Amino acid sequence: MRILGIETSCDETGVAIYDGQRGLIANQLYSQIALHADYGGVVPELASRDHIRKTAPLIQAALQEANLTAAEIDGVAYTAGPGLVGALLVGATIARSLAYAWQVPALGVHHMEGHLLAPMLEDNPPEFPFIALLVSGGHTQLVQVDGVGQYQLLGESIDDAAGEAFDKTAKLLGLDYPGGAALAKLAQNGKVRFKFPRPMTDRPGLDFSFSGLKTFAANTINNNVQDDQTRADIAFAFQEAVVDTLMIKCRRALQQTGLKRLVIAGGVSANTALRHGLAELMQQIGGEVFYPQPQFCTDNGAMIAYAGFLRLKSGQQSDLSIEVRPRWNMTELPPLTRKLI
Repeated sequence: MRILGIETSCDETGVAIYDGQRGLIANQLYSQIALHADYGGVVPELASRDHIRKTAPLIQAALQEANLTAAEIDGVAYTAGPGLVGALLVGATIARSLAYAWQVPALGVHHMEGHLLAPMLEDNPPEFPFIALLVSGGHTQLVQVDGVGQYQLLGESIDDAAGEAFDKTAKLLGLDYPGGAALAKLAQNGKVRFKFPRPMTDRPGLDFSFSGLKTFAANTINNNVQDDQTRADIAFAFQEAVVDTLMIKCRRALQQTGLKRLVIAGGVSANTALRHGLAELMQQIGGEVFYPQPQFCTDNGAMIAYAGFLRLKSGQQSDLSIEVRPRWNMTELPPLTRKLI
């Protein structure tokens, strides 16, 4: 079974093809970073228009890369949410139209389920059950995963997500958009000088809060002379605070559930300091940590194609209506209806 996956939830246009026998056989991605850089963030209308321009050519490129014709595609999966409503509608409309023309089933995929399952694309995928830390620009969540569609939300951010806090703090430091990666690079030159708080770690529970940390960073920036070393020291302190906070909450979740496997996915999962910290944590407790390779950490069509493959293969599909869900709780997803072969 070969599934075409389309991702258009925000500022990346991703198209991929997943083959049930051969694995991922095509992966095309176009990033809109340059388009939004002058505005310091994503402009939804511009994002939607760019998806309209790029999606069809990327589909053609993916078919060419896989050496397939449209007649050899068995289903179409697309991101139905969460995300920017206009951007989601572009992918949904194109996917539904193709599925109708090709007379194959189509299915809307949950964006965060795609991220959660992205490590399954690796040579050493995790086995169920596990704890998933989903960290991106819009989400920071801890989820107990007992199987595909069997999700229990353990904790989430009550305000800014970790990735959002990274980008906002980077902007305060005068770094270009997107700021998260630039802040992490700047932090490599930082030294231990400032002590930032580890928010919500002094109380029980698994929820997160990063807005106060961003405010603390803003005050620190305003109260110190802004030479290159000071900026690097602030970036270092901020990153250490975020990483420590995520590690503390992950340790709690693992202790609470008794599980020894941890999956980390989403854009922030590419952060080297976070990967090193979680690797040390899992080594200390005798567990394992899994994450996708960097190209599958940010939004991409491969994770949508794979998640769509699992659900379409199990018999799930939806009708011809074009519906998207900008807000969508992942725990509402149904479990697979039958075992995959």
